[in-house]
Amino acid sequence: MTDDTTTDTDTDTDTDTEPTTYVSPETASHEETRVATIDPTTPHVEGTGSTAQTRADSAALLEDALFQVKRVVVGQDRLVERVMVCLLAGGHVLIEGFPGLAKTLTVSTMSRVIGGSMTRIQFTPDLVPADLVGTRIWRPSTEDFDIEWGPIFANLVLADEINRAPAKVQSALLEAMAERQVSIGGHTRALPSPFVVLATQNPIESEGVYNLPEAQRDRFLMHVVVPHPTYEEETAIATRMSAHAPQSEQVLTTDQLRELQATVADVFVHHAVQDYAVRLVMATRDPARWGFENLQRHIALGASPRGTLGLISAARGLAVLRGRLFVVPQDVFDVAPEVLRHRVTLTYDALAEGITPDDVLREILSRVQAPRISPHTDSGVRVDTVVMAPSPYPAAG
Repeated sequence: MTDDTTTDTDTDTDTDTEPTTYVSPETASHEETRVATIDPTTPHVEGTGSTAQTRADSAALLEDALFQVKRVVVGQDRLVERVMVCLLAGGHVLIEGFPGLAKTLTVSTMSRVIGGSMTRIQFTPDLVPADLVGTRIWRPSTEDFDIEWGPIFANLVLADEINRAPAKVQSALLEAMAERQVSIGGHTRALPSPFVVLATQNPIESEGVYNLPEAQRDRFLMHVVVPHPTYEEETAIATRMSAHAPQSEQVLTTDQLRELQATVADVFVHHAVQDYAVRLVMATRDPARWGFENLQRHIALGASPRGTLGLISAARGLAVLRGRLFVVPQDVFDVAPEVLRHRVTLTYDALAEGITPDDVLREILSRVQAPRISPHTDSGVRVDTVVMAPSPYPAAG
């Protein structure tokens, strides 16, 4: 259930064998190390009983769900995995790509797999907020106003081409995303649970569109960029989808999804892994102080604290998707581009030089040191040890 860049570190270790060591991407060797041992009584430790059973059940359900989606969606494995992570973490996702790259198909297929309600809202320039959240209607029979709630009341809301709607409609949607409730005429109604907005936008449109401001994009947990398929994937699409396209089956319920979300919220995050996420965000916010003087003139505004929380939340979801109840640095590393891409604002100089947020994040991820996870055994009990190299960057304070 992982993409090509994933390294699975959750392997069983016998007491008679040498401990295995996980090294995060681009982590250099260091002469001095600081070792922190995770308490083996914490929920993430392997073993028998309810914890192991919970992990096995969750992994089986999610593996089946991903299989059903990939029966229909060809080649967009990273998109499918990131959308599933957002569902598990309870966050919203902004999907950007050229027309015809299965953005809408992925969302509609995912809704069938989890069995929740779904609405598709095609955003247009003449859309008004009442078309989204609802409005008050005069009922002559009762001589009173009645509230007609809008299509936003669904488990999955597909906001198709969100950049085609005017700012007031975008604001109405983003307010519902943040508050998870809608108020009309003094009446407040909570949105269903789970509730996830999956918005798509087309990057090539320049006329008749209203680009999302940076402050509004920050509400999305992830910004996923969808690439064109490869030759092999295009061949598979032609073979599989040209006639009698396959259909997905429901393998989850909304109750099971809520249980999985509760499991994700309880995933263990070691303080060294948390520190790694914080240092990634701080490098975007104050590049010179954290050893990236060359990026100082390229970054106008770095990620907010919501970026740090998003990294940890998404890493928890990815850990459960990969069959673990604890987060390793690889999880944070893998979700960082999608979580931080839309939270880094570039300067005019960077835009003039053709530099993208991905270029900035690529350099930060390659140079910020990540902790290493080294599982070992002690009296037959597996313990996860974090080997933390001393940071060359100044401590916050």
